[in-house]
Formats: sequence, structure tokens, C-alpha cells
Amino acid sequence: MGQGEEVNTRSPPEVEIQERGEIYFFYRPKVNKEEAHSSDDVQRMYIVLRPESGETSTQIKQKEEEEEEEEDDPPPTQGGYGSQVVNIEKNSLLRFIVMGQKKLPDPTKKSRPLWGFVELVTTKIEDVKDALKGGEYDTAKSGHRHKAAARPVGEGIYRILRHHSGKKMHTHLIYKLEFPSEEEKNEPQEALNIEKEASFLIQIKNPTQKGQFRGLNKKKRAVFPAHLQGQFGKLRYHAADPPDFLNYEGCEFLLISASDDIEEELGLELKSEVEETQDASCSDLLNTFGETSSTNALLKGIWHSDDIKVPMAMFGGSVNYASALYIAAATAKTLEKFEAELLDLVAAS
Repeated sequence: MGQGEEVNTRSPPEVEIQERGEIYFFYRPKVNKEEAHSSDDVQRMYIVLRPESGETSTQIKQKEEEEEEEEDDPPPTQGGYGSQVVNIEKNSLLRFIVMGQKKLPDPTKKSRPLWGFVELVTTKIEDVKDALKGGEYDTAKSGHRHKAAARPVGEGIYRILRHHSGKKMHTHLIYKLEFPSEEEKNEPQEALNIEKEASFLIQIKNPTQKGQFRGLNKKKRAVFPAHLQGQFGKLRYHAADPPDFLNYEGCEFLLISASDDIEEELGLELKSEVEETQDASCSDLLNTFGETSSTNALLKGIWHSDDIKVPMAMFGGSVNYASALYIAAATAKTLEKFEAELLDLVAAS
């Protein structure tokens, strides 16, 4: 349903909007688990940022690999595979982000900063779909392994902004959820610290300096173009100004809890376009990426449902061993539930 809108409630405003867009949250169950029942069963947590407007209509991003072959391309020292300009008001730009601790900082209290990094930057929706997929693979030590598809757990609108506090300026990532709705439970959201709304300070790590976090190895760190790298100087961290820093794979950052009440902290109110409808058909996340896995966390605010959906493989086609076990368990539980309902019906007659 789009990027929503913001309303300044203080005069003069203390913030400057750098970027507006949509934010999606996902988690992936641990290897060989088809469902997560608590945060202990979570292998990875992902954030997808989809900028749609900002101070400028264009942003600089790392050029995608297949475009590297042209002779006029700049060398990798100019930012990964070189740079390209994207009009975010006309074209999709997607940042696929991994949170190292598999959760967000708790915005309701002061807590340790949490580290994350940008794993993928792309203009192709299919690339993100592929990153969210499950799969089967083999390892020398553990044998066959099953990786479940990532589950959507939150959808909303976000802003990256400058906040002028006294003589200091810093940048915030703020968001407000649209799904799940206020009326639904929020079990996985509470476990992963995904509040209904939140504000975090965001700081970009200098890839040439050591930080207090171990972070990515040198080969996987971002290579920023000179105009971005030069802003660090000798500093270990820099504000996310401009947000273009996040358009380079391997960009590392810290999120620092600020508040779970954006209006009280910053004098800014975020307004969603789906506050009144709350219909699943309005979900941009589902309309964009499809229902490739369970949507219980996104739409109902629960980890899983007792109503097991039996895979289509049950009705034909090839099935691997892991899927066969899943089907057997699903069938047994479905029959058990049917038998219990039948006994209740007989007893009542």
C-alpha cells in the first residue's frame, strides 16, 4: 500500500527525512526444522528495505555483477562492481539485510547495540525471492540437510532521517508496522523485538577500521566509492547520511535502541495507508513476494497453526526423505484431529 506519510508535530521540526519506503521482516527456522515454535528455533532474521522516495529521486548503488563486463566500467575499488544510478521513484531497489543476533534491539529500553549487514542489493524482485527460498543440500559431516523457507513476520513503512539534537546530528531508522494488525497476537514479534513502532539510531561501520564487533571478514566487507568512504576519515562509524551507504553489499551497521514511541521522541507521526482496512489483500509483501511459506506470523501474530497444510507433493510428484517425514507427521496429526472431532460428534448425538 505504499510508503505512507509522516506528520511533524513540533515546530520547527527537529528531523529531516532522507528516505521513505516499505520495510519487511522475515525469519528462517533452524536447519532441519520446518517450523519455529520460539526464538530458539530461529536460524536467521532478515530485514528488507524498499526505498520509494527521499531527498532526491535517485540513489547510487553497487552495480550488479552481470553488468561488470563492459570495458568502460570502473575498477572494483570504486565500490564493488562499480556504481549505477537508480531512480527509486520509478524502479524497485531492494536491500536484503541480515541481523547478526537474530533480533532487533529492544526499543523499550537501553540495550547493547546490535550488528547487521547488507547481504544483497538488487533491482530484481526475483533475487530477493531466491534469497528467501528453502532448499536441500548435503554436507560432509552432517549429511543431508533441509533449509526451510523464510517466514514473513512483519510489514510496514519506514523512514531514515537526520535528527538534530543540540549541536549533534545523528541518523535514525524508524518504522511503523501495518501487519500484523493491532488486534492480532504478536508472539514472534515480541520474541524478535519487532514492536508496533520503533526508532533506532543507525551507524555505518567503516570497512577499513576495526570495531568492537567481529563483523564480516575482509573479503566480504563493502567497498564504498571514494565520495562515501571519504566521509569516514579516521572514524570507525558514520551516520547513514546519505542512505546510499546501504546500497553496497557487505555494508555493516549498528542499530541502537532509541524509543518505541516515535512521536514522543522525534515529534513525527507515521501514518499508514492500511490502518483502516487491514485486509491481507493489501499486503505489499505478499503481493510482491507471494505466499512461499506460512503467513501465520505475518497475519495472525503466531509462530505456527495447529491446522497443518499438507504439501502438494502428497498428491503426486517426487518427494525427498525430509518431505516424506513432514507429510507423514502432517497426515497423522490431521487424522488424530479428525478422530477427536468425530468422537465429540458421536458423544453429543
